[in-house]
Amino acid sequence: MNTQTITLSCGQTIRVSIKPGKVASKEAHGTIPLLLCTGIGASLELLSPFVEALHLAQPDIEIITFDYPGVGGSSTPALPYRFSGLAKTIAQMLDYLDIGKVDVLGLSWGGFIGQQFAHDYPHRCNKLILAATCAGVCAIPPSFKVLSVMSSPKRYTDPEYAAKVSPDIYGGKFRHDSELVRSHAEKVASNKYKQDQLGYLYQQAAITGWTSLLWLHNIKQPTLLLGGTDDPLIHVMNIRVLNMLIPNSELHLIQDGHLFLITSIEDVLPIIVEFLK
Repeated sequence: MNTQTITLSCGQTIRVSIKPGKVASKEAHGTIPLLLCTGIGASLELLSPFVEALHLAQPDIEIITFDYPGVGGSSTPALPYRFSGLAKTIAQMLDYLDIGKVDVLGLSWGGFIGQQFAHDYPHRCNKLILAATCAGVCAIPPSFKVLSVMSSPKRYTDPEYAAKVSPDIYGGKFRHDSELVRSHAEKVASNKYKQDQLGYLYQQAAITGWTSLLWLHNIKQPTLLLGGTDDPLIHVMNIRVLNMLIPNSELHLIQDGHLFLITSIEDVLPIIVEFLK
């Protein structure tokens, strides 16, 4: 894994990690890099188990992960941003890396970015994968209890708190697997990149008033939709709405909770690999 911090023309620094494909020339073999967009408050390490599993299953794909502005090793901007601005930042990041077109996988909050990038830069987004996400503020919301937990980044800074709230906010296997809860809390504690309070506030502000409902019909890329049947954060009906409104989309439901990309890799990976072929 090649991890570096780059400085864009706008002055924003972004920590980006690249898992190279095993072929000398991805253009010659027709493969396109996969860009991963994580959830709110999460550094790129959150999806590292998925990255390793995908690399084993499909070693020719180059996999790119990065920290959002104000998260992990990326600098916090002076002003809040909207998703359109963040999509532009991603485009600048790809320019810096000399990458023209990518497949995009967005998890949860990262799914909002995936939708925005596919809409704003259709020529740079080849295929789109949306996991455990929705169309924004017009979606069916989670319970007040879940929202109250999500209002703070404490779950990324306090491992005991993370262990306490994980079953309620992630659902699925977190509800009955105490070892999974423990290992997740330990991973949070071991991450040297602690969530920046202002950066988290900016991420919350980006959601305010944002919805993709008005332009989902314009997303023409082949789109894979993945939803958890026991997801306290994203009601399964929300992913069905995306399926109805995105023209070239297919839906797969996973018998798990919000973080099924990590907790149900064995079920999700074959679906994703087949879609990316």
